[in-house]
Amino acid sequence: MPVTFTFGEFLSARSVIGSTLAELGETHDNLWALTPDIGATLVEFREKFPDRFLDVGLAEQVCVGIAAGLAYDGNIPVVSGMLPFLSMRALEQIRTDVCYPNLPVKIIGTHGGLVGNGGSTHYAVEDLALMCALTNMTVTSIGDPLMVGEVLRQSMAMKGPIYIRLAVGKSDQVLYQPGQHDVRIGKGIVTREGTDATIFTHGTTVAQAVQAAEALEQDGRSVRVVDMFTLKPIDADLIAQCAEETGGRFVVLEDHLAYGGLATRVADVVADRGIRLTAFERLGIPQVYAGFGGDEELRDKHGYGLAATVAATRRVLAAQP
Repeated sequence: MPVTFTFGEFLSARSVIGSTLAELGETHDNLWALTPDIGATLVEFREKFPDRFLDVGLAEQVCVGIAAGLAYDGNIPVVSGMLPFLSMRALEQIRTDVCYPNLPVKIIGTHGGLVGNGGSTHYAVEDLALMCALTNMTVTSIGDPLMVGEVLRQSMAMKGPIYIRLAVGKSDQVLYQPGQHDVRIGKGIVTREGTDATIFTHGTTVAQAVQAAEALEQDGRSVRVVDMFTLKPIDADLIAQCAEETGGRFVVLEDHLAYGGLATRVADVVADRGIRLTAFERLGIPQVYAGFGGDEELRDKHGYGLAATVAATRRVLAAQP
């Protein structure tokens, strides 16, 4: 079985953001970094380019509005903060000021999903559904901190906005060796090869999907894992390829509401292309308030932890065509 991932190393995605923006600031004299009072990530950029750094305080709407104004003036603004607030509190500004005019504003942040253990206000569990619904918005969810820098570099050439979702960003699991995959916005990554079923996932649940596939290998089953780190535009060709090559057996796993995120995006491709599946299961947060607890504890509680992922994949593997 070809192995395309690596576990055991941890790295701060926040550090990668800071060093990458400081590097890009050298070659892009129109690059700005803005934050709504969450500026620890941006210290390197602030020290090197103080005239292109702005902390607006706890005012996400204002931060996005200023970023839009800077973009109108020919600049490339990066807004860095906490996604529960950027995706919800500043939604109208993102839609109207950034997405409608298709401005090159980069929105990057932490606390996507239930990883923050912050309760109702600090969970970003509807964010991907909201961002995917917006005109012109590219939507990503990144699990490997080393990928953050590459996505930021590619985004510099984009004409429109991009949303980059991360976990807490302090100690993130490295999944891939540098240069191991051709990381391209809009294309999924086959994290683990397999022939019997496919688990589609993104962000913090990529590692869990791989663990589930490894457990099922003990049953003699070959399960593919796809890191669909770009939800919009989604890699429809890869979805079709997986349907053909893995028996039309799909599981979609994500730290987001079960409806509106990646599972809905995959289901749309299946319906729009008339792809025939044998079985399809979606694993995510049900339509309830998730409550307090560690992220692994909450995944188990709401039916999308490791054991639930293995069980769901066994069900699709047992389905008859």
